[in-house]
This record gives sequence, C-alpha cells and structure tokens, in this order.
Amino acid sequence: MEKIRILLADDHALVRKGIIAMLESENDLEIVGEASDGVEALEKSKELNPDLLIIDIRMPEMNGLEATSHLPEYSPNTKALILSMHDSDDYVLQSLQVGAYGYLLKDTEKNEFVKAIHQVMTGNKYYSGAVSNALASQLLGKKSITPTPSQKEDYGLTKRELEILGLIINGKKNQQIADTLDKSVRTIETHRFNIMKKLGVNNAIDMVNKAMKENIV
Repeated sequence: MEKIRILLADDHALVRKGIIAMLESENDLEIVGEASDGVEALEKSKELNPDLLIIDIRMPEMNGLEATSHLPEYSPNTKALILSMHDSDDYVLQSLQVGAYGYLLKDTEKNEFVKAIHQVMTGNKYYSGAVSNALASQLLGKKSITPTPSQKEDYGLTKRELEILGLIINGKKNQQIADTLDKSVRTIETHRFNIMKKLGVNNAIDMVNKAMKENIV
C-alpha cells in the first residue's frame, strides 16, 4: 500500500509531536517532515513534495493561510489541510479562498482527523463537524434558507455573473471556472472584476461574504 506522505507545520513542537504520534499509528500515513512557520513549510514542501500539508493558521514569519496561497508555486501537487484552534467563519472562508482543501480544529478526534485526510486526498473538501455547520453547508451550495424577495437583491448581476459567483462560493479557482464554462481565464477574471464592482467590494473574501450573507446566488 502506497502511503500518504504528510508534512506537518505548527509552531508548537508539542502539538506536532502529538499529531505525529496519532497519525503514524495509521498504516497508510507517513509524516515525512515538520515545519515551525509558514516560510519553512513552503521550503520543505518544495524539497519533499508531500501529498498533503497540514498547516496551522497562526505561525511566525508567514501564517498558514498565506503559505497555503503560495503552495502551488512551491509544490503544485501538494494539497493543504488547515488546522486551527479557531472555529471562525472568516477563517473558514479565507481557507477556502486560498485553496485549502479542508479545515480541522485541533481538538478533532483521531477518527475524524484520519477521515479528513482521506477525503482531501480524494479531491474532496472537508470541514470539521464543529466548524460552523451552517457556513459549511452554504460553502457546499446547500443553502437551507430561502430568502424572501425583500431580502434578496441581485445588484444587477447577469445570469453568467451569478453562475460564476456560485462557482466561486463553492471554492472554484479561475482556471477551474474557465474549464467548466469553456471560457478563457482572462474572461473569468473580467467577470470577477465586474462582480466585485457591482457588489461594491474590493476582494474575493468580501465578495463571498456579501453574496452568502445576502443570499445573492
């Protein structure tokens, strides 16, 4: 059986050792390296080319979210799984926007931790059961609340823009959206710019937050 090669990044050595002890008891998991900050995590990713980077958010030099956003430049085939003690909706959204495949809390039980790793390695997103269930449902496109006409405003978005906005909310990147819609990346970038302009926001995170808060899609 080919093992899943994991790089673990956390600025607390005791946390790393605890996670390593927990995961290495699994026959198909192997910890190939450790890092204590975001910069080291990227350098080790480039050197080791692991299958999975498990990375904490709050670290010196470079935080986990920023490191995750740069990961494709260092190790394109490595997937990132965010590990945090914070169940913040903002952090979950940001992790999605920077390309992370999942978000786990540090007090997650072993069974769920291992399950998350396997889910991520099959290309699926995974969010800890304790992390904002309502938000996770929205991120996965399973909105449970239908807004009334007075609650919903489309901001003049075209049908195509609404379609692209929905794909962005579900974590799709420009290239993936372009492939899905059979358009060029430049066309998708232009649509994103127009969407943000119409919503009155300056970045992708605010765009997703506003779209979800106001049930635009």
